[in-house]
Amino acid sequence: MRFLLTLALHSAWNRRFTLALTVCSIALSTFMLLGTERLRTDLRGSFTSALSGTDLIVGARTGSVQLLLYSVFRIGAATNNMRWSSVQAIAGQRGVAWVIPLSLGDSHRGFPVLGTSAEYFSLFRHGDRQPLRMHEGAVFSDLFDAVLGAEVAERLGYHVGDRIALSHGSGELGLNEHADKPFVVTGILRPTGTPVDRTVHISLQAMEALHVDWYAGAPLPGMRIDAERARAMQLQPKAVTAVLVGLHNRAAVFSVQRSVNQFPDEPLMAILPGVALDELWDVIGAGEKALLLMSVLVALVSMAGLVSVVLASLGERRRELAVLRAVGASPRSLLFLLSVEGVLVTACGIGAGILALGATGLALGPWLQSGFGLTLHLAEPTRLQGQLLLGLLACGWQASLVPAWRAYRLSLADGLSPRS
Repeated sequence: MRFLLTLALHSAWNRRFTLALTVCSIALSTFMLLGTERLRTDLRGSFTSALSGTDLIVGARTGSVQLLLYSVFRIGAATNNMRWSSVQAIAGQRGVAWVIPLSLGDSHRGFPVLGTSAEYFSLFRHGDRQPLRMHEGAVFSDLFDAVLGAEVAERLGYHVGDRIALSHGSGELGLNEHADKPFVVTGILRPTGTPVDRTVHISLQAMEALHVDWYAGAPLPGMRIDAERARAMQLQPKAVTAVLVGLHNRAAVFSVQRSVNQFPDEPLMAILPGVALDELWDVIGAGEKALLLMSVLVALVSMAGLVSVVLASLGERRRELAVLRAVGASPRSLLFLLSVEGVLVTACGIGAGILALGATGLALGPWLQSGFGLTLHLAEPTRLQGQLLLGLLACGWQASLVPAWRAYRLSLADGLSPRS
């Protein structure tokens, strides 16, 4: 047995250039299989980490996924707002520890503007309950102060102290600018890999000040209130888009949710973020299955390449195999020899693919984090990844059985006789 293993290693070394191509092909298959699975796992992790530590999201009655999209991911628009009196009533409910009001609707050069309270920066959590941290500057203190997400500042080249003008509605054109009420950048947040990076944050009072001379999405004719006059006005918000709710005890989440859904003053709904995220992932998660299927197909092509390489090499090794038969090697030994060679080649390809995946993760991790908000984790293989590796190794072994069976059936006379 040991002799056959040594012989398999020497035989593979003599054909190292041909087998190197097969190893590279298997390494690419391993890279794609594990890479796709790792991307799928980390993508879902980054997706679900957009919001953590929040027990309920409350907004006007609509679909749970729609409420999640516009309140957390800043996608789409609310069908209706909720009254400020309702926010205060929810904050006063038994069991509610804190509320974070969210007011949306404006933008800055394509990035959404979020009106919120100063508690947002101390209570909001993302990822593994990680708080928001400042990269530079501080939270807004004046009426027309703004705090930028990391992506907004990087893409637009803003720094603390710069002045910006916000626009009414979404989009990059900025046709309805609030140019008469400019804001000063007072802080820039650290990257989080969440929609926070793509958001301009202002106070709720500033959101009200922007629209004191607007009605139904347009400025009132002949009425213009500048920034100084707006400062002197009563800027208590009348309505907000949604509210994030934290509880003293998570055991009370369903009772609070039922209370909000039965709110008597206006139709509201409360959703559990985790449940809504799972519903949303079921809708958009079909692409990951297609990527995984493509990787499996690439692995099958690599296995077919392994079979073809070993079959092609049989013509060169007929003399070698015949000599082994002549000195007493049984057909079963030849079968074992070629199958071991296939396993060794597959194992080398898998190892090279794992190393390539780790190196790629280290090299591209910061770029994916800053450019796409995707955090890659260099962790131990998951159960599915382990199953994929074992399956790939088993496929390599089974692929080697095809040429091994052919070698098994080669006769000694065929091996020693000259070709015509």
